[in-house]
Amino acid sequence: MTQKVREIIIDKKGLDRTITRLVHEIIERNRGVEKLAIVGVRTRGAVLAERIVKKISEIEGINVPLGVLDVTLYRDDFRTRLKQPVIQVTNISFNIDAIDVVVIDDVLYTGRTTRAAMDALIDFGRPSSIQLGVLIDRGHRELPIHADYVGKSIVTSVGEEIRVRLVEVDGEDCVQIVEAPKEKN
Repeated sequence: MTQKVREIIIDKKGLDRTITRLVHEIIERNRGVEKLAIVGVRTRGAVLAERIVKKISEIEGINVPLGVLDVTLYRDDFRTRLKQPVIQVTNISFNIDAIDVVVIDDVLYTGRTTRAAMDALIDFGRPSSIQLGVLIDRGHRELPIHADYVGKSIVTSVGEEIRVRLVEVDGEDCVQIVEAPKEKN
């Protein structure tokens, strides 16, 4: 099913600039990257996390640990939202105790995915802090969650969705506002 694209809000160049800015904010706030790890939420958050780690390496000359988190089983709505949940691999091969972990996701909406990511992360240890970085914050929170690093805040209506498209997954880099699919009766 194709959805009607209402607007492209970030193009390829804009996406690269936004990621670069987020990286500088992460480095500055953490006063470097010596006690830092980046963990991406599957799927597009993991791709963004890879790009962030690569950019940190280019800027700081340090390879920070990179992890990937699947939050499917930690979601409070996985039984009602997904008929047959697809479980993917979580890969955090480093100790998260006493370090600052930045969780990266593509879109912050209700806050439920972020809550699930924090629950999943705590199963791996006790970080000094958990910070949240998102490419897009579209509002409409259902939980008291906020992002520490935001690429762009977009006011959306309930009838719209934010679609992050990344070349590694979708064949192109951009962020779109699309019409939400209509409910079938």
